[in-house]
This record gives sequence, structure tokens and C-alpha cells, in this order.
Amino acid sequence: MTEAGEPAGWRNAPAAVVAGRGATGRVPVLCVLGAVALLMAGGAPAQSVSLSGSLGAKALLIIDGTPRSVAVGTSVQGVRLLSVGDGRATVEIGGKRVELALGGAQVDLGTADDASGRIVLTEAGGGHFYSAGTINGKAVRFLVDTGATQVAISQAEADRLGLPYLAGRRGMTQTANGLVPVWSVTLDAVRIRDVQVYNVEAIVLPAPINYVLLGNSFLTRFRMKRENDTLTLERRY
Repeated sequence: MTEAGEPAGWRNAPAAVVAGRGATGRVPVLCVLGAVALLMAGGAPAQSVSLSGSLGAKALLIIDGTPRSVAVGTSVQGVRLLSVGDGRATVEIGGKRVELALGGAQVDLGTADDASGRIVLTEAGGGHFYSAGTINGKAVRFLVDTGATQVAISQAEADRLGLPYLAGRRGMTQTANGLVPVWSVTLDAVRIRDVQVYNVEAIVLPAPINYVLLGNSFLTRFRMKRENDTLTLERRY
């Protein structure tokens, strides 16, 4: 068992970039995962799924907030459609069968948390932990990044979420492709399952990444502990 601030297997994480001085002030130092290929791969196992519709042998599943058309016998993000019909669908993930009802509640496929503010995540492979969640009430997909000083959001995702980042503090950050602009923002609420944290510092950058990097402006609100393939976050305050 190791502390999640420097868990075994994470020491070889991709290189970081550092935020520098901007036109209106200095953005705090920010470490961001440099493996854009990893973030663009989109192969993370699903954390939530619901049934939105069906057509013949295909089901329209909402997987981690994104609509997916899935045929019987095929899989998307680890969700395998076994059958569909009569307003119901049966899916399998990780060897477990789950029944979905048309228009029914979203089914959480991750490890459960509890009312005390405890979140338990399961490794998706390669030492990475993913989770579905929300920012200001809108669905996103998170990738836990203990090397990031703040929550990091792509500019495209920030636009989708309606974040007023252009009104935030502007700076520059060094990446493999040179200097790029970044903006500091404060997120009203970040939620993973039943655990919600308010007033979370974040940074918006133009990198085309598929996940929101869940950095230390969120993670330091918790005590983190990793045991084998499980990461546990217990709320401090």
C-alpha cells in the first residue's frame, strides 16, 4: 500500500509543462500530463451507462454522458450489449450483467462511495484512474492526475461547459509545441457520484484532450490511499 501522492507505477508519468507569467499576472505552476496520445485514445472503461432508445438489434446507450449506438454482441468502452427489446437492454461489464430500462436512471458502473465523502476508484490499466462526474452540473469524464497542480480542462471542453474562462486571469504555458495561452478559473462545483466539492481552482488550455485532468486543487480536499488496483479518496473537509 502506498500513498497516492506518489503511488507505485506512477513515477514514470509523462512529462510536465510549467505555467509562466502572463499579461495580467502569474498563473500558479501547473503540471499537466504530456501524453496527448493517451488522452485522445478514449479507451477508458465506462463508469456509467443508461438506455436512451433502441432500433432493431441496436441500443442507444448513454455511456459516461455520451450517446453511443451499440449493436447486440458488440462492445463500447468495455460495455457489451447482450440483448435489447421491449424497452429494456442487458449489458455486461467486467463480467457483471446489468439490466437497463428505457429512460431509467443512470447506472453507476464504478465502485461505490458512501455518504461520508468517500470515493473508491478502480485502476483502468497502466496505473490510470478514470471517473465519470460533473462540473457545474454538466457531465464530464475525469482522469486522476496527481502531478497536476490544478484541475485542467481543454478549451473545447470549457466552451461546452459554458465556463467564462476568457474573463479569467490569463497566462502562458510551455508545451512540446511551444508557448500556449492558459486561463485560470474557479469551478463552482465538481462532483464525483455523491461527493461534491465547491470552489475548485482550474486552468483552461487549448490542448485537444478528451478528459478533464483531476488535479490537486480537487485531490488535496481528500486523503488518498492506493492499495493494489484501488484508489480511495476520503474527504478531509
